[in-house]
Amino acid sequence: MILDNRGLEPPQPMMRTLTALEEMTDKEALVIINDRRPMFLFAELDELGHHYETEEQEDGSFRITITKSGD
Repeated sequence: MILDNRGLEPPQPMMRTLTALEEMTDKEALVIINDRRPMFLFAELDELGHHYETEEQEDGSFRITITKSGD
């Protein structure tokens, strides 16, 4: 699943991302594209135990691949 969060004002990107993660199964991956590095989201993902990888894009946006943890 890919969520394009560009153009949205905080906290919308984070809320959309967390809602999508709730609907996913364990070990499933979610790709999000944000205008900026989502520092508050990273803290939340760390707390929830989800793994994520960040790639800065040529246009300055960030592509983050999140793998839902499987407790």
